[in-house]
Amino acid sequence: MEARIKIFGEHDGATIRQIETCVAAGGERGVLCADGHKGYAQPIGGVVAYKDKISLSGVGFDIACGNLAILTDARREQIAPKIDKIMNDIVRDISFGIGRKSKTRVEHELFDDPAWQLRPIGDLKETARDQLGTVGGGNHYVDLFADEQDRIWVGVHFGSRGLGHKTATHFLKLAGGREGMDVPPTVLDDDSEIGHDYLAGMHLAGRYAYAGREAVARHVAGAILGARILEEVHNHHNFAWREKHDAEEYWVVRKGATPAFPGQRGFVGGSMGDEAVIIEGVDSPTSREALFSTIHGAGRIMSRTAAKGRFEKVGKKRIRREGLVRHDEMMKWIADKGVVLRGGDRLCTHCVRSASQWPDATLSILTKTDRTARVARHVQKQGEFATADLYGAGADRAGGGQSCAASERPF
Repeated sequence: MEARIKIFGEHDGATIRQIETCVAAGGERGVLCADGHKGYAQPIGGVVAYKDKISLSGVGFDIACGNLAILTDARREQIAPKIDKIMNDIVRDISFGIGRKSKTRVEHELFDDPAWQLRPIGDLKETARDQLGTVGGGNHYVDLFADEQDRIWVGVHFGSRGLGHKTATHFLKLAGGREGMDVPPTVLDDDSEIGHDYLAGMHLAGRYAYAGREAVARHVAGAILGARILEEVHNHHNFAWREKHDAEEYWVVRKGATPAFPGQRGFVGGSMGDEAVIIEGVDSPTSREALFSTIHGAGRIMSRTAAKGRFEKVGKKRIRREGLVRHDEMMKWIADKGVVLRGGDRLCTHCVRSASQWPDATLSILTKTDRTARVARHVQKQGEFATADLYGAGADRAGGGQSCAASERPF
């Protein structure tokens, strides 16, 4: 089994056993990236290659979750005096949180896709229309950054919203799969009826996620910053791609892993307050072993619940058990970093890794990727909107951690 799996960094036994289980369930090769940790059936940061099968568990519930970074012609000196107003405008214009509707209807040609004719995807169409251009909850965000040349970037992280989650839930149940972390992956033949329909739904959710991230980030760049868009770096990190590796065709299922083929660029967010990076894939023996995959975030050292605490029932009362991260310490750390935060301030615990261990978590994780990608540009956060405060909290950061909006120096 070990010869078929490439592992980067250090991981607990449960995470390693998960990737081993996934490869054993029909996979040909596996990769565990340096930011990996235990997930639902397949670890976050896990990559599995299948010859003629597709893993619904591997793609996961947030189909096509990913990152988009937009370089603008705005400058740090132009944005800095107005950063509070800019962040307020983001909150005013963009809907954050589970189940929220877009404040402005976004029209898009994807709604003409024939995949909407599949059951039950067609039943989700009107909700999907309402949610296109919203960010969602969990560890999703809108960020402003400044790079080494003081150029302003807009960065976003989210996926296919309710469309992706309900599509995944439907097909998992139809295939007889089980929900949970300690369950075998749900794997289907790609030419089966369910597999065929799932792939159609997955690709539709992928188009939807791309359109949503573009709608949000382009609105922030143009309508709020009043800037021109110079370039875009866009990637999914929860998806299945048909790829060729060592002259063999595979379905490569990446869950919390960034595609990094030679010359391909990706946006990897850091913990709140830390730098993010634009990476570029390289060609090397190690990157080929990694199936041209690399990290998608800073990783984590504890679960969200461990960081923020939880309510427990004691007798007839609900008692709050404190977490391992204090709210006041987290807020001071963010302020010391010079980040203007909206939302997410209940407990933006994804900052704990860098705050407690390293000066910059993303760069530390990158040192463990063993030349699967190079850093093309650094961006420093100026402002952030994170959804954690209003709608949930997170200790991990994929391209970042809770939903939020913040400003920081761009890459």
